[in-house]
Amino acid sequence: MSHDVGGEPFAPVLEAARGAGWTTTALSLSGVTDKAAFMERCARGLGLPDWFGRNWDALADCLTDLSWEPPARGRLLVVSGWQEYADAAPGEWRIAQEVFSSAVEHWRGGAEAGLEIVLALGPDTTERGDG
Repeated sequence: MSHDVGGEPFAPVLEAARGAGWTTTALSLSGVTDKAAFMERCARGLGLPDWFGRNWDALADCLTDLSWEPPARGRLLVVSGWQEYADAAPGEWRIAQEVFSSAVEHWRGGAEAGLEIVLALGPDTTERGDG
């Protein structure tokens, strides 16, 4: 999840997190309408390891075992453009939210660096770029 993505309106939030020593990633789900596309977007956008199996359990494993990532003080993931997926596949989106929520809870209160996931409201204006 070390892929920085810039773009308004997330730039100030991402910059503040980076200033605190956190790694940041913005994941755009624009155009995603099914599980296969969601998993592919997560694989590419989050830089998931080759062993990522493109299913819910594998996504949960990747988000709760970050040994594939370089150490960081913390991690912030901003998810945008998710509304289209939520409308097209509400059951799948509920599962995605559960996976995200469980991953955040897993890292809370632990001795290791945390993970925070934010669902951005409004239009998706992010563009992929490496930083």
